[in-house]
Amino acid sequence: MKKIKLLIAIFTIIVLILGMSCEKQEKVIKIGVAGAHSGDLASYGLPTVKAAELVAEKINSEGGLLGKKIVLVVEDDVCKPEVAANTASKLVGEKVAAVIGHICSGATKSALGIYKDENIVCISPSATNPPLTQSGEYPNFFRTIASDDAQAHVEVKFALDTLNLKKIAILHDKGDYGKGFAEFAKTFIEQSNKAEVVLFEGITPGAIDYTAVINKIKSTGAQAVIFGGYHPEASKIVTQMRKKKMDTLFLSEDGVKDDTFIKVAGEFAEGVYATGPKDTSQNPLTIQAIKEHQDRYKEDPGAFFLNAYTAALALVNAIEKAKSTKYEAIVKALKTEEVDTPLGKIKFDNKGDAIGVGFSVYQVKNGKFEEIVK
Repeated sequence: MKKIKLLIAIFTIIVLILGMSCEKQEKVIKIGVAGAHSGDLASYGLPTVKAAELVAEKINSEGGLLGKKIVLVVEDDVCKPEVAANTASKLVGEKVAAVIGHICSGATKSALGIYKDENIVCISPSATNPPLTQSGEYPNFFRTIASDDAQAHVEVKFALDTLNLKKIAILHDKGDYGKGFAEFAKTFIEQSNKAEVVLFEGITPGAIDYTAVINKIKSTGAQAVIFGGYHPEASKIVTQMRKKKMDTLFLSEDGVKDDTFIKVAGEFAEGVYATGPKDTSQNPLTIQAIKEHQDRYKEDPGAFFLNAYTAALALVNAIEKAKSTKYEAIVKALKTEEVDTPLGKIKFDNKGDAIGVGFSVYQVKNGKFEEIVK
């Protein structure tokens, strides 16, 4: 009899502990934050973590989301597809309600199927590969940045109509993002009948010496290089071109429009062109978000910070308006409910692209990227 009473007492304690645990879990909403938080591309991913932290802290200080505390679950994918799948599985295991990220298009694509199978919304501030939304394969995917076809169109128009280029070499890093952008640029140039693509070639990411391809560029007589990829390779190519006394213009995209590119390339970054999200520095919410970052982290925000801040605001707004963390409710709210953000008032179209965001052309002048074509 004593043993039975003891077992009943133990069982009762276990039930109470489990009940308290469940109650504790129910009082939080977990949101995943995935991207490159270490390695060469950490300067793209860490600003998203900081944006999510600032938005979560503000919401929590005002009583939380649906009366619950937002808890961020941060996972590093190093912008590598093979790591991103594992990152996604970890976030699924943590039972996150949604994910802010990933950062790089290849990593995003690798993770999206896992989130899709688990009915988890993923909203990226920077994954620009067009098929991520245009293929219709990932109804759980949203982004707060325009796609590469739009970005390539802006850059090619600038190259042909403003710079009046006639002979252009195109390089890419063979990745989903870089090659995708380069292929769009090539198509737009060829369709224009205004210029000739004299070289279209993939490079090896992480290589030390790009002399061979630089010599090819020189032999073609190209007036400019359009590069699809990220800043580590771009800084090496530009530096090696300039050391060979080549004055060939260098144009790239938002994978290069980052202060880290300028820091690494140094004086050789001067004059480089790159497309990037439109300057919204006069938007009151932009001013507020940047000040929050400066006050908290004692430095200016990095690449895609405003896009990430916007993604976080759009997500919490959708959950708040839907009054639910259920997948279908969040998706519907993202597509129907407008929200004021540093990028302006936005909502998402049926494909998952943010309505109203776009790209501008920037140039490195006196060590800083300056918007020159809006």
